[in-house]
Amino acid sequence: MANQIVAGVDEVGRGPLAGAVVAAAVILDPNNPIQGLADSKKLSEKKREALFVEIQEKALAVGVGRAEPAEIDELNILQASLVAMVRAVNSLEVTPTHVLVDGNQVIQVEQPCEAVVGGDHLIQEISAASIIAKVLRDREMMELALEYPEYGFDKHKGYPTKVHMAALEEHGALEIHRKSFRPVQNALKRAALERS
Repeated sequence: MANQIVAGVDEVGRGPLAGAVVAAAVILDPNNPIQGLADSKKLSEKKREALFVEIQEKALAVGVGRAEPAEIDELNILQASLVAMVRAVNSLEVTPTHVLVDGNQVIQVEQPCEAVVGGDHLIQEISAASIIAKVLRDREMMELALEYPEYGFDKHKGYPTKVHMAALEEHGALEIHRKSFRPVQNALKRAALERS
């Protein structure tokens, strides 16, 4: 892709019961390579944090987009993820000529767009985007853990672990929970029954 300005796009947070889905778009600088880029899920937290800083310093552009729990409930998680990715591309300060998206769905952007299954470990731009999105989302969950310590967001990042399910059962659903997800619906129903 000579003379192409490629933006890699990925999102983090489809599976959790709480918090936003966060997407990132990254255009790397071919003259300023970054070593060690990989799928964010395969990297240690320490390595992700170090690469996050390096990507911010060396990339030509980094864009971030998100969809909040209310949008996820309104659109469904797949559509909300695609919206977040479009927002990430549209927030780039450099306009790409080509967009590569992790997964099997293209997004509605002005540029030619290609979906790459397994792109987060095949394509450096997508790896970089997955790192940016994951670090930002994890940081948000750490902040929510301070606000709502009884839910353990720092440990499970909103995913439906045993700890999270137990907290939902004991304390009920929060404003940041996705009300369209079944375990949250069940918690809301329980709370309504207890009130009635």
